[in-house]
Amino acid sequence: MLETPWVPVLTIVFLLTGLVCVGDLAIRRRNVPREQAYSDAELIDINHAVMSAAMILMAWLMVDGVFAWAQVAVFGILAFALLPAYLRARGTSERVDVLGHVTQNVAMIWMLAAMPILMSEMAVGGASGHVHGVAAAGAVPTPTPAWADMTNVVFVVLSATGALWWLYRAATTRSGHRLHQLSCAVMGAGMATMLLLMNT
Repeated sequence: MLETPWVPVLTIVFLLTGLVCVGDLAIRRRNVPREQAYSDAELIDINHAVMSAAMILMAWLMVDGVFAWAQVAVFGILAFALLPAYLRARGTSERVDVLGHVTQNVAMIWMLAAMPILMSEMAVGGASGHVHGVAAAGAVPTPTPAWADMTNVVFVVLSATGALWWLYRAATTRSGHRLHQLSCAVMGAGMATMLLLMNT
């Protein structure tokens, strides 16, 4: 659905972030009783693994309708599930981390809900060059509303800021967590890139 050069690049990026999170989760759950509830860190791993899969899907397909709203519900539930972690966080850095994860979920919700609006010109043979049935019928590309453009810019900035924050965290945190922090930074940069591409 995006420009062809970006599809494989973003697929590899989000495949790597997903694998890091799945690997982290497997390590954390090792030797943990199956009935034991997931910790905050494990929930974050699950959240990012699901997010990575959803981003790969969006790179290839226009996600809309019931399937898109089902994903909106999933990321809404995950965002609310992360909120108690904020209360349990120790120190400012951990609280910013949790807020960053919640913000990424909200950005995912925006991306899923706004995808048809942001990519309306592409859907009728605009920037991506894809020509669907509506374009063949002579439909005129619909410009993205100004409010959607502005909202998208806000989420691009938030995602890019998150990426920079986690790069800082990777540089200053203890070594055992650096790969996880770098994965979060890559996820933020990938989300910012995806939002920009969807809106051009």
